[in-house]
Amino acid sequence: KAVADMADWGKTPPEGRARGVALQKSFDSYVAEIAEVSVGDDGMPRVHKVWCAVDCGRAVNPDVVRAQMEGGIGYGLGAVLFDEITLDKGRVVQENFDTYRSLRIDEMPEVAVRIVDSDAAPTGVGEPGVPPVMPATAIAYHRLTGTRVRRLPFARAIRG
Repeated sequence: KAVADMADWGKTPPEGRARGVALQKSFDSYVAEIAEVSVGDDGMPRVHKVWCAVDCGRAVNPDVVRAQMEGGIGYGLGAVLFDEITLDKGRVVQENFDTYRSLRIDEMPEVAVRIVDSDAAPTGVGEPGVPPVMPATAIAYHRLTGTRVRRLPFARAIRG
């Protein structure tokens, strides 16, 4: 409910964009994310904004909670779009960041994080922000294109 309120879920997204939502519970934290996506000229999803609501019990350090969610969203988005390790004759092809594609700074979406007020004991925030951005992006992409991507990363699925 918190993430839907943040994103004004009932409102139609801008022309050429769609939204997807996903929820995750891990490390006793609940995270919900909505991704607003368009499709680039190359057929790849372009994530413009991610709204994130996190219930991690009592937030001992809210700035760290926000930072973990923002970083997790960037990491998860890089994974769903590009992360791939390939082998050639049993050897890994990627040797460093010049041959391993990850999310670039200009591809990082705007991120809004809301920490749900709670008096419960603190829970984990290191990883829970990562998983929801993946299905949220895929759902939005499907809404735009009618295509269900069943093999990740998107770069391989779309470009072959």
